[in-house]
Amino acid sequence: MADSWNTDTGEAVYRSRDVVKNLKMKVRIEKVTSTTALSQHLQQQVLSQHDGGAIELETLTSQGHKGDNEEELVVGWQEKFFSQYEMELFQNEAVCQTPLDRQYHKEVKALNRNKSRRNNRIFTYTDHDRYTNCLLFHQLQATDLLTPTKSSPTFLAERMASVRHRRQDRHTMDCSIPKSKIVNWEPTEEFVKSSHVVNNAMQTMHIMADLAPPGSLGQKENECLLVTIKTDGNGTVILKPDFNKGKEPYRIVTEGERREVWRLTVENVSTAMKPDDKEKEQNMYKDLYVRHKDYLNSLVGQDFEMPPGGILRYLMNGEIISAKGFEYDNLYIHFFMELPNNWSSLPFQSLSGVTQTCRTKTSGKENVAYFSFPFSFETFYMSEKESDESIPQWPVLYFKVLSLDFWQRYRTEGYGYLLFPAIPGKHIITCHTWRPLQIGTVSALRRFFIGGSPELEDNSYVRIPGTFKGERLSRFGFYTETTGSVTFNLHCMQQARAFVDASMLKKRRQKVFDQLGGFSQQGAVCTILEAFQRARTKMQEARESLPRDLISTTSQPPFESSA
Repeated sequence: MADSWNTDTGEAVYRSRDVVKNLKMKVRIEKVTSTTALSQHLQQQVLSQHDGGAIELETLTSQGHKGDNEEELVVGWQEKFFSQYEMELFQNEAVCQTPLDRQYHKEVKALNRNKSRRNNRIFTYTDHDRYTNCLLFHQLQATDLLTPTKSSPTFLAERMASVRHRRQDRHTMDCSIPKSKIVNWEPTEEFVKSSHVVNNAMQTMHIMADLAPPGSLGQKENECLLVTIKTDGNGTVILKPDFNKGKEPYRIVTEGERREVWRLTVENVSTAMKPDDKEKEQNMYKDLYVRHKDYLNSLVGQDFEMPPGGILRYLMNGEIISAKGFEYDNLYIHFFMELPNNWSSLPFQSLSGVTQTCRTKTSGKENVAYFSFPFSFETFYMSEKESDESIPQWPVLYFKVLSLDFWQRYRTEGYGYLLFPAIPGKHIITCHTWRPLQIGTVSALRRFFIGGSPELEDNSYVRIPGTFKGERLSRFGFYTETTGSVTFNLHCMQQARAFVDASMLKKRRQKVFDQLGGFSQQGAVCTILEAFQRARTKMQEARESLPRDLISTTSQPPFESSA
């Protein structure tokens, strides 16, 4: 008997760029009995002797019935080898019901006529056989089959066994049934069992063996599963059990009184690709990828979408994240965008929006309403004069926070504004709000019971009214109350031909950047102010470190006129 067995009978998954039809497997089964074990032991003794070894070996081999106790067969993907049962079944043309059965009938007649059958015990069930998967589960239930314990298939597994073949026999839907009844709202238990089956798109092949005693081949109960191969057509090949790869053979024990033991060896004998063919295939793939890339480029085009010359394109993808610190619950936000001079938008662009009503959630010591409301704006800036060097005014987003009560009456909770960022990129900005306040108890009672509250006729009054033309804006006597805050998440992008020209010429066009980008000049001004502030701070520190007498002396002018 064998000293050790390979017990790793799990699935092995392979990935291959080659077509699966090139897969070739060598399957070998060998019966392990007391007679064969004795003959192997005697063979080893005879081989160790030098005299008469050939005569003794030939005699022992003839006594072992090699054709009945072992068999070796090379099997290709979906290659059909008939069992003794199928050879006897398909000889009679009367049992053929499908075109596949009639094709098998012709092949069996050709094999009998030419006596060219290559297999005896080992045979295959291809993916097209109507009992491919059913036999698998019956064998799993009937024999130990490479597994240490028995396992019975579940109902879902049994239904999955024939799902591919049921799809082939599927009929079209009756046109008399209305589409509204496709969904069954009250399914029965039988309907659930027959309908809730997951479809399996993998192709399957089984390599089987007839392990019956000599002279009793052709009985279905003696069929045993050796190897299962599955593929999904995308290069994935699942093999159970895996190739031996020099390890010990697998152990198969048959049912019945005999309890015979067989060895199973699986070997990959696929023809390796020649270096010239491999290089040719790689070149073919490269050419295919280049053609596919050219095809995609032809669909997209070579011209990158750019705004006309002298125009800045500004895109903002924003999100109203949350609002917190307001007095009442059930908040919603009404917002709109104001475009200054020299700014425009597309005709179909919506410049306003309203969020959903959101209830607050306690977070720490504050009540927070999480909106997560997205919005998007696309605007264009064009300078009127080429020599204009003034910093452009950026669009402003005005918003108003309101609340709803039980009777669907709204209250004004706060006003605020957001200035569009001059620097592209990601910005998280929190804007604080305020609301007009009317002094007195009556206004407070009206706001609590009725819901009315003072409102602004012009929302731009939050910042600088658009109708204001003076030099100083006075709000003396206007009572307000600080309320909560609203947090925005902004993603800004600026696009202009001037940016591309500056990068191509490797130089900075300050005038164009000031007119279109705006942020460059603002950045320069901020840099100058920061440098001036640092110099002033150093000068003050230096003055403080000097003695007071020296400061008083140096503070006087060096020369005085004696007029």
